[in-house]
Amino acid sequence: MTTALQVDTDPAEVGLDAARLARIDGRLARWVDDGQLPGFLVTVARHGRLVHVGRAGARNVEEGLPVEADTRWRIYSMTKPITSVAAMMLYEEGAFELSDPIATWLPEFAETRVYVAGSALKPVTAPQTEPIRVRHLLTHTSGLTYGFHHTHPVDAMYRAAGHEWSTPAGADSAEVCRQWAAMPLVFQPGSEWNYGVSTDVLGRLVEVLSGQPLDEFFQQRIFAPLGMTDTAFGLRDGDDPESLARLYTAVPGRPGGPATGIAPLDAMGAGALRKPAFLSGGGGLVSTAGDYLRFIELLRRGGSFDGGRLLGPRTIAHMTRNHLPGGADLETFGRPLFAETPLRGVGFGLGFSMVLDPARYGVLASPGDYSWGGAASTAFYVDPVEDVTVGFYTQLLPSSTLPIRNFLRQLVNQAIVT
Repeated sequence: MTTALQVDTDPAEVGLDAARLARIDGRLARWVDDGQLPGFLVTVARHGRLVHVGRAGARNVEEGLPVEADTRWRIYSMTKPITSVAAMMLYEEGAFELSDPIATWLPEFAETRVYVAGSALKPVTAPQTEPIRVRHLLTHTSGLTYGFHHTHPVDAMYRAAGHEWSTPAGADSAEVCRQWAAMPLVFQPGSEWNYGVSTDVLGRLVEVLSGQPLDEFFQQRIFAPLGMTDTAFGLRDGDDPESLARLYTAVPGRPGGPATGIAPLDAMGAGALRKPAFLSGGGGLVSTAGDYLRFIELLRRGGSFDGGRLLGPRTIAHMTRNHLPGGADLETFGRPLFAETPLRGVGFGLGFSMVLDPARYGVLASPGDYSWGGAASTAFYVDPVEDVTVGFYTQLLPSSTLPIRNFLRQLVNQAIVT
């Protein structure tokens, strides 16, 4: 397939209705027209053939710069699947077992305490009864958290230490991990699911195991083989700053009501203008729709793309199975997630969520559909039943502002007619 975002396949050839596909752009453009979304780009492919590229609005509303095929997007947590693939590449080489304690390579986590009671200022903690293992990082069952959750005393401890939407200035991945290890875990490893900095710690593990900084590993082992020429930790020398979409945040309306508009979030967005000190495996990459489509297709094809193989198909299959104990879903085993997507009927594997029960999920989807998204409302999913991949790109924070991900599934699936 081409990933220059040139549609060269009649949708009917792969069982999609062109008129129905047009509904995707029409519905998403309503949010643009209403001033709730700056702009977007969406891709739909089936059987590896790109059948739809839709875009509308602006990458920079104030300067009137339109969304282009080569617009660069802060993909935030869509970095996580790439880091998970990197780790599993090392797993395939025998670098570790999924059950190995991470303290074998990151000794600062050997004595990390676990929160039991108390406040952020006076927490009561206990020793780990189970060490953090590699699989806990991949499945977000490590007990690590995010400062931006605002739901637990440990979240407040993260914020007080400078870990909310960013990390302390000048701290690299080794230092950042030392700081996280010095704060309590939210729960005993393996006992619950909580979205947090687990994949950032996994990125540090990739660095230690490979002997390379994370950006070098990504470039040499993933981006170059896949032809992902426009993906990096921030803009690089020679990149046009105007190609990077402006970051926006929702302007809140009345309590409990919808957002009334958007406003630039330049202070936070400026972090992507250059390579940062901390190479965040959990959220630091900038990419284009064409580049990320290559990565999505790597997953759909079982670990290979354009003749290059990064992972074996059985490894991809293992990553996209539900790894929560007893086959539980996130509503049962997890803590509240900062996203609009419901957690019922959804499991979690090694770096991806997956639909276990479409009826419980409450969205038109296939069993086994796996996905993830980013804080600025970007998203992707792979539907192995229908052999479909979908990518969506915008720059609106937080991702819970609009139910984009649910609409994507229903709008794409209604267009599949054979």
